[in-house]
Amino acid sequence: MKILFIGDIYGRPGRAVCSSVIPLLKDKHHIDFVIANGENAAGGFGLTPAIVNNLKSLGIDCITTGNHLWDKKEIIPYLKKGNRDVLRPLNYPEGVSGIGSYIYGKVGVINLLGRTFVNLVIDCPFRSGLKEAINIRKKTKIIVVDFHTETTAEKQALAFWLDGKVSAIIGTHTHVQTADERILPGGTAFITDVGMTGAFNSVIGARQKEAIERFIYGIPKRLQIAKGDERFNGVVVEIDEKTGMAVSIERLNFPVKEINHR
Repeated sequence: MKILFIGDIYGRPGRAVCSSVIPLLKDKHHIDFVIANGENAAGGFGLTPAIVNNLKSLGIDCITTGNHLWDKKEIIPYLKKGNRDVLRPLNYPEGVSGIGSYIYGKVGVINLLGRTFVNLVIDCPFRSGLKEAINIRKKTKIIVVDFHTETTAEKQALAFWLDGKVSAIIGTHTHVQTADERILPGGTAFITDVGMTGAFNSVIGARQKEAIERFIYGIPKRLQIAKGDERFNGVVVEIDEKTGMAVSIERLNFPVKEINHR
């Protein structure tokens, strides 16, 4: 089985890139299942039901998220209805809307949020992730984890913690793709951060001007979506369906020209 994981989709440029390349990538790599982190898909901050439907129409089977999921409040009623196409981090406390994992046919997906520099008021991602992986593996051996957190150390530590227990662990959140894709000793595919799909003539997706002013003046400044040098970031993971372990992981990072933003 081949799974395409798309790095954090940032605003309209990111959605336009996905619209342009997902069909081509599915055909070229013979993709069976598509996962994308969509927590920044709505104007760079959050997710709305309308954009969920748009992403699904592009061929995305599962949308993972992170700490910015809640930036657009209209997503909360959508999650309360029990929709399974969007996952919020599993390790939020009991009572938070939505679900943190689901089995889509043969593919189990777990969404986890880290605590280092991200959110301390959540349950331990290590214990939560292991418990859920054990539960899901009773029903399917193919399990992909989106670990959404800031530091490379936390991502790598969790990867070794779950090595051999899940098929792949894909790091998200920093919007900067790392070049350390590999298969760990236990057979789990891993990349510290899969990167961002959107405008790279930017500060992690946002326009340079406002981002720079935030650092210079230290006062709140509303970030604007950047345009220019649109790129696709992602990975293709091939998984042995009998064992649930990864056969290969291929990192994707390429420009997409002549994107229509309208």
